[in-house]
Amino acid sequence: MSSDTIHNVTVSMTVNGRGHTVSCQPRKLLSDALREDLHLTGTHVGCEHGACGACTVLVDGAAVRSCLLFAAQMNGADITTVEGMANPDGSLNTVQQAMQDCHGLQCGFCTPGIVVTLTAFLRDHPDPTDHEIRVAISGNLCRCTGYHGIVNAARQAARGEPASSVEAQSSESQSSESQKLESQS
Repeated sequence: MSSDTIHNVTVSMTVNGRGHTVSCQPRKLLSDALREDLHLTGTHVGCEHGACGACTVLVDGAAVRSCLLFAAQMNGADITTVEGMANPDGSLNTVQQAMQDCHGLQCGFCTPGIVVTLTAFLRDHPDPTDHEIRVAISGNLCRCTGYHGIVNAARQAARGEPASSVEAQSSESQSSESQKLESQS
């Protein structure tokens, strides 16, 4: 046997409430183990450098970039992917429903990471300001929406308001900001 042989490691973890054991090379990324070994393809891989946020999952309750972690580091961890975000009856959770109601997605590539990020953020910050919401999602890149629908969705999820009320507040807020800018010029 060559001294260059890399031996697989066995990793036991809980993913979306179910126990899993994965045998993988020590260098395999968590994002790849989730997608390739567990067939949970909702965790998207964009940049593979932790910059885009598409691969965000919860590890022991914390939102993390799964492309920056090795699967071998997850032994004993409790992981939640976007597939585990739905309500027990299969219906959309509050954040997912708000994203749908407020048109917080277009192509959908960034959506899983944003849903996971917002779920963790709103758990810890139940009454955020728009600025706090924007800071919370600043690590999630979206090339389609311009973020207004995502911020509206976060506001709806946090406050439990219907989409039409949230959109009206957003329009008022944007109008107020435009008036401030006009008065400064």
